[in-house]
Amino acid sequence: MDAELIADCVHCGFCLPTCPTYDLWHEEMDSPRGRIFLMSALTDGSIELTDQVAEHFDRCLGCMACVTACPSGVQYDRLIEQARGEVERRHRRSPSDRLLRQILFGVLPHRRRLRAALALRRLPAPGPLRALKALAPPWSAPGWPPEHLPGDGPRVALVAGCVQSVVFGDVNRATARVLAAEGFDVHVPRVQGCCGALHAHAGRVEPGVRAAHALAEQLSGYDHIVTNAAGCGSHLKDHGVEGVVDVCELLAGSARAVRHPLEIRVAFQDSCHLRHAQRIVGEPRAMLDSIPGLERLEPAEQDICCGSAGIYNLVQPQAATELGDRKARNVIATGAAAYASANPGCLVQVSAALRRLGSPLPAFHPVELLDASIRGVDPDRLLEEARK
Repeated sequence: MDAELIADCVHCGFCLPTCPTYDLWHEEMDSPRGRIFLMSALTDGSIELTDQVAEHFDRCLGCMACVTACPSGVQYDRLIEQARGEVERRHRRSPSDRLLRQILFGVLPHRRRLRAALALRRLPAPGPLRALKALAPPWSAPGWPPEHLPGDGPRVALVAGCVQSVVFGDVNRATARVLAAEGFDVHVPRVQGCCGALHAHAGRVEPGVRAAHALAEQLSGYDHIVTNAAGCGSHLKDHGVEGVVDVCELLAGSARAVRHPLEIRVAFQDSCHLRHAQRIVGEPRAMLDSIPGLERLEPAEQDICCGSAGIYNLVQPQAATELGDRKARNVIATGAAAYASANPGCLVQVSAALRRLGSPLPAFHPVELLDASIRGVDPDRLLEEARK
């Protein structure tokens, strides 16, 4: 771990109220400041990488709310990635934890395997897979947009994603249609692999970075590489892939296509990797606010993570459930008729919590609502047919 980056922390504590795990447990070692103390002690050799130390790093969601709050510019995002890399290289996990992670990384980044796994979601699940079964969405939407939607504007390549293309293929189709309607020359190459975000977030940094640059090579030659999954976009930007933009970011200020009224009250939740990691806050709101008749509602505690966080809700299910239920209660309190977020993990996590609390709501990516407005879809039909 980088000792210079560790030294940037002055231990002021501004990060404490923004940290979901500190808020849950009020344990110093489960705060960003406490984890940086552990990193420092590991680096100078004053402590060993024990099960307990590894657990404190594992409990971090990597939501980056602390990065936004820090007055000293501490690069906690880089530090926690390095710390998790150390854990993966040096720490021996329990057999059940190793098995679960092996299964997750053997399935989630592979579209065909993920489709097959979702087809089996109604079957009983053994212990390590219970969290996966509990979170498995009751819907699936595999499919690919047209490989080319011509336009007279900049040439853009859409990142289809792994989970996104299997569970939220309709989000990809909506994204391609909106970009084309706004004049972009849209390409969705079928030869594109995983971006590596899930790997890097869980400490498998080297394969995660290799995957990012392999994807960059596959999508080279375009004016922009467009993502509609906040975690993917954050990872690609963090690891030097040029030309990456979130679809909300790209469409900011664009209104070439006519918007038709869509009278729906929508609770919009920020994705952590959009709000904190990419610092994209106003753009998705502007996208929603450009839709006539749509009322955007803001749930309380926007800075607090919903508990999805890559594979966190599968390897730390108890903490993730607490955070998911908390986020769902805040969404319900708005009185909204629908829920929206710009990341597939958030949509799965909060939808599961809403179902668990007995208040399922139609769940959308903001670009789907813009697509429905441009196409003039009836709002009642949209809500009736939406995923929940």
